[in-house]
Amino acid sequence: MSRSSLQAVIFDLDGTLTRPYLNFRAIQAAIGVAEPLLESMLALPPGPARDRAFGILEGFEAEAAEASELNVGARDVLAQLRERAIPTAVLTRNSRRSTERVLRKHGLQVEVCLTRDDAPAKPRPEPLWMICERFGVLPAQALMVGDFKFDILAGRNAGTRTALLTHGTSPAYLEEIRPDHLLERLEDLLALFPAD
Repeated sequence: MSRSSLQAVIFDLDGTLTRPYLNFRAIQAAIGVAEPLLESMLALPPGPARDRAFGILEGFEAEAAEASELNVGARDVLAQLRERAIPTAVLTRNSRRSTERVLRKHGLQVEVCLTRDDAPAKPRPEPLWMICERFGVLPAQALMVGDFKFDILAGRNAGTRTALLTHGTSPAYLEEIRPDHLLERLEDLLALFPAD
């Protein structure tokens, strides 16, 4: 597939467009569940225990959203993709409330935003298919960009191209999960979308 065949970009939020802002170990300890966090919480029986777990998570998310900082290059990458008429989306396992707070705080504009409140969470493929349908592109014409294995697995499950933002560190899971592209910095993404 040629670079120019990529027609849309789907970004993870925490750790990708922003610097990592959620302390998952602290959240797991506060709730008393194991990894993966959302799946463990959803395995709790409906009722007080699950409600308590999501209340704790949403508290952490609200606090983290207020303190969030943009990743280096995030604003410029989004602006340059917009100039090149490449539609962008955010797909996150965070709540809609905290996600909207982060986007508002930093003035980030994307065409579509899907959260765990809107669709099954990554690594499920359905939200990526929903985004591709909104953009009118095939999954193979979209690129899922994230900093964690669930981002890459979601893209692979949906049939999109994938790019892992490494921040200069190669995670151990790269031996088993191979993204199509490795990005040391967010700005490296722009090389996949040459300007005309």
